[in-house]
Amino acid sequence: MKKQNNLDKWDTVISPKRDLIYFNFREIFKYRDLIFLFIKRDFVTFYKQTILGPLWYIIQPLINAIVFTIIFGNLAKIPTEGVPPFIFYLAGNIIWGYFAICLNSTSNTFVRNSDIFGKVYFPRITIPISNIFIGMLQFFIQFIVFVCFLIYFYFSGSSINIDFTLIFIPLLLFQVAITGLGFGLMISSLTSKYRDLTFVMSFGVQLWMYATPIVYPLSLVSEKYRILFCLNPMTSVVESFRYIFFKESVIKLEYIFISIFISILVLILGMIFFNKTEKSFLDTV
Repeated sequence: MKKQNNLDKWDTVISPKRDLIYFNFREIFKYRDLIFLFIKRDFVTFYKQTILGPLWYIIQPLINAIVFTIIFGNLAKIPTEGVPPFIFYLAGNIIWGYFAICLNSTSNTFVRNSDIFGKVYFPRITIPISNIFIGMLQFFIQFIVFVCFLIYFYFSGSSINIDFTLIFIPLLLFQVAITGLGFGLMISSLTSKYRDLTFVMSFGVQLWMYATPIVYPLSLVSEKYRILFCLNPMTSVVESFRYIFFKESVIKLEYIFISIFISILVLILGMIFFNKTEKSFLDTV
C-alpha cells in the first residue's frame, strides 16, 4: 500500500508503449511548444548560412518548371492537355515538392536525432510532425507564387477555371502529409538498421517523381494501365490538384478512393514500424 502511495505522487509516469498503433493526441498537444521549437530549429539551421535564405523555396520550383518546359514541352513536345506548359509543370512541382520534403525529412528521424532521443524523453513523433509543418510552410510560399502566375496566364487568355473545387486543396494537402509521413516513418525505421537506404533515398524520390504524372498528364497513359499508375497515391493528388485550376484531367472518382485508401494504409504501416523501432533503436543507431 505504501508503494502504491509513492507512485501516486508522480505527476507523469513514463512506460513502454505496447500497442503497435499508438498515437496520443493529448500528449502531442501537450508538447506543441516543442514542435514549434523543432520547426524554428530546422528552418534557422537550414538557411542560416545561405545568401538567399527562404527565397530558395521560390527559386527551386521555378527553375524546375522552366527546365521541364524547355525539355519536355519544347523539345520532347509532350502535350499538357491545352494548359500552358510552364504553369502545368509548376503546379505539379509545388505539390510534389511538399511530398518530397515530408518524405525526405522524416526518413532520417532516428539517425539524425539519436543524440536527443538518448538524453531526454518526449514523444518521438513530434519531430516527424514538425517536418510536416515545415513542408507546409514551403508549400504555401510556393503556392502564392503559383497563384501569381495563374493570374498572369488568366489575363493572357489561358483557360483558368476556379470554382468550388478549391475547397478540396486542404484535403489534398492532408493526404500528401499522411502519405509522406507514412512512407517516411517506414524508411526511418529501416534506416536505423540499414544505413544503405539513406544513400538511395534521393535517387528513389527522383524515380518516383517520373512515375507520377508531373512531366506528363495521366491521359498519355493507356487506359488499361491507369489503375496501376493510381496505385501510386501521388498520381491522384497531382491530377486532382491540376483539375482544380485547369479542369483538364482523366482522373476518376474510383482512382481517388483507391489513392486515399493506400495513403491511410501507408500511414498505419508507418506508425507500426515507427512504434516498434522506437523501443530499441538506440541499440542499433
